[in-house]
Amino acid sequence: MSEVMVFRAQEKEYCGSSALEIVQALKREAAPDGGLTQPVRQFLLESLGQFRDHIPLRDLDVSDRLSDEMLALSYLYLRDEFGAGELRGLPNRQSWAKPL
Repeated sequence: MSEVMVFRAQEKEYCGSSALEIVQALKREAAPDGGLTQPVRQFLLESLGQFRDHIPLRDLDVSDRLSDEMLALSYLYLRDEFGAGELRGLPNRQSWAKPL
């Protein structure tokens, strides 16, 4: 059985089996062309820029060292923490966490 994450923002719910699926849905909805031409990292940069008045600058970095899934999960957690959405459901930790 697959775990489902739910992110609620602006009276809409986005569901997916990964944070990246949810961010892809947010990207499709936000872009005039459905987000087809915009890379995920570019969407995250632009979207995080909208929250720069609420989120500390150090948390707005889109590092090349992180996978798209980790960046998407961090983005959803940041939005949840700073009141720009609500993240529900626990992600399958094994799909994104790696042992030290």
